[in-house]
Amino acid sequence: MAGIAAKLAKDREAAEGLGSHERAIKYLNQDYEALRNECLEAGTLFQDPSFPAIPSALGFKELGPYSSKTRGIEWKRPTEICADPQFIIGGAEEVESNGSLQKLIRIRNPWGEVEWTGRWNDNCPSWNTIDPEERERLTRRHEDGEFWMSFSDFLRHYSRLEICNLTPDTLTSDTYKKWKLTKMDGNWRRGSTAGGCRNYPNTFWMNPQYLIKLEEEDEDEEDGESGCTFLVGLIQKHRRRQRKMGEDMHAIGFGIYEVPEELSGQTNIHLSKNFFLTNRARERSDTFINLREVLNRFKLPPGEYILVPSTFEPNKDGDFCIRVFSEKKADYQAVDDEIEANLEEFDISEDDIGDGFRRLFAQLAGEDAEISAFELQTILRRVLAKRQDIKSDGFSIETCKIMVDMLDSDGSGKLGLKEFYILWTKIQKYQKIYREIDVDRSGTMNSYEMRKALEEAGFKMPCQLHQVIVARFADDQLIIDFDNFVRCLVRLETLFKIFKQLDPENTGTIELDLISWLCFSVL
Repeated sequence: MAGIAAKLAKDREAAEGLGSHERAIKYLNQDYEALRNECLEAGTLFQDPSFPAIPSALGFKELGPYSSKTRGIEWKRPTEICADPQFIIGGAEEVESNGSLQKLIRIRNPWGEVEWTGRWNDNCPSWNTIDPEERERLTRRHEDGEFWMSFSDFLRHYSRLEICNLTPDTLTSDTYKKWKLTKMDGNWRRGSTAGGCRNYPNTFWMNPQYLIKLEEEDEDEEDGESGCTFLVGLIQKHRRRQRKMGEDMHAIGFGIYEVPEELSGQTNIHLSKNFFLTNRARERSDTFINLREVLNRFKLPPGEYILVPSTFEPNKDGDFCIRVFSEKKADYQAVDDEIEANLEEFDISEDDIGDGFRRLFAQLAGEDAEISAFELQTILRRVLAKRQDIKSDGFSIETCKIMVDMLDSDGSGKLGLKEFYILWTKIQKYQKIYREIDVDRSGTMNSYEMRKALEEAGFKMPCQLHQVIVARFADDQLIIDFDNFVRCLVRLETLFKIFKQLDPENTGTIELDLISWLCFSVL
């Protein structure tokens, strides 16, 4: 009965609003406004000797006693740290002015130029009331964004203070220790590398991926837990300038995945959709939030891990920087597919072509027994018009010319029997891939499905090339129709074959004169 009575009393208090923001329950019935006024008058930090300096005093979630953010931190009052605590170490001074001590705070505006214009600004007469040597030491009469103001003015005009640590262990260690820092830049691009968070499994795997290799465990174990400590900070770049165009910060975050043993030691494999469907994140950022930077500290066993930064929603363009701090040696690098083309070779003669296809070709080609780009366009339009599972307005003349150029071995600008047979075989293969990748049976392909389709056709491309392909062949809705799909495959195959001819020793590099470069550029 006592438990029921307590619950009823608690429900009654909640109904009356007790404990809400408007009717907060005061600790020991303290007068917070009186405490605030006392601190402002004295020019001191807020001090409440009756309030317990323990983690539970800050709450039970982000900064509570069981939070990873407060692990290993010892809470102390300012007077317990030193007898005369300073608000900003090295940035605060006490000067004698007209017989009284004045507390001054040195502040720097990181954007420069704009400075404080109140008392104790660079040109304030108050500087004439202090010792000339002190004045010379403290004043810098430059529009560099750095200025002095009184401590009382500082308390009056500023309501929020963020402390930047010299190193990640500043709060937990008495000695200064330099951590190893690695920076990696990347970007999210709509339709190719902006896959969104795990809520979007069809596109999440398209996000940039980075390999983290942890090799050495920490020297000092915390709470008996061994492992490798590191911090990951994800910063979105250039968003401030985007505000002028009405855009705000993206909601960003990241996940960390353990690399399976069969892929250990490889850096040329972009993890696929199936991997993320069957593997949970080993660690991740606390939440997706629209801040300039999200930062988290982790401890994991030695091994290889994949870091995947992303925006919350897909198709959000943006640039980012990843900073990784580690106590011990660790390697970090981008993970991406290597360029690869497995092209099917056709070693056939006209004698291998069946009578049925010969009769079809004779009907289509006419008296000259060859098919031009314009005749090919008419043929393919008729074929696609009968297909209900592929939406297309037919092939453009540009696509047809590219196909003829790829297979025209004698330079006639037309396709003979053997050449048309090879092209017809390729188009049938392209149709099969297009239908299989179109899982929603929309009759079209989006830009994210395009990457899988290219792999099925024998091409592996890094993220940078996918960005170029999407920009070239997708429409405003990121849709790639069958005509553009075929045109992309034909151009890729042509370029790979030309490069292979010019690089017979497989060095990966070729030299081109101006005429050759111009010829290939207009393909």
